[in-house]
Amino acid sequence: MEWQNYTIEDAKLADLAEIVDIYNSTVAGRMVTADLEPVRVQDREQWFHEHNSHHRPLWVLKNNEEIAAWFSFQSFYGRPAYNGTAEISVYVSEKYRGSGAGSILLTRALETAPALGLKNLVGFVFGHNEPSLGLLRKFGFTEWGLLPGVAEMDGIARDLVIIGRKL
Repeated sequence: MEWQNYTIEDAKLADLAEIVDIYNSTVAGRMVTADLEPVRVQDREQWFHEHNSHHRPLWVLKNNEEIAAWFSFQSFYGRPAYNGTAEISVYVSEKYRGSGAGSILLTRALETAPALGLKNLVGFVFGHNEPSLGLLRKFGFTEWGLLPGVAEMDGIARDLVIIGRKL
């Protein structure tokens, strides 16, 4: 996959349907999200509006104007003492998985995070999601915690790994 004509932009409300489609494409695989059923665009509108370019961005990675992936910074734990920490999420369209899209977005996130006042980035990743854990480890994230068996999907208990990086 060639990444010569890509852009990373703040997501617009008009992008939300495609963001939701990418998210929903991961539900059936039971590896990326704890949602058990696809979500609706209207279910994600409040989440969309919680993002802004100067504090908690939501980005789309476009390749030749097609949304290939998205990345979000979420406030961690919702209390002011945690403002220097953000939870991150990376979701890649099926067509672009394994193409380096996640690396492009993580590179930008690490460059941008200090200007957002961030000192820590954390991810919450299923223990069996080796592709996502591997990507984050490649960028210097380490395991900060393990919540064994806290999720149950299709009768199978799943671990949640808290993976983080100090900036």
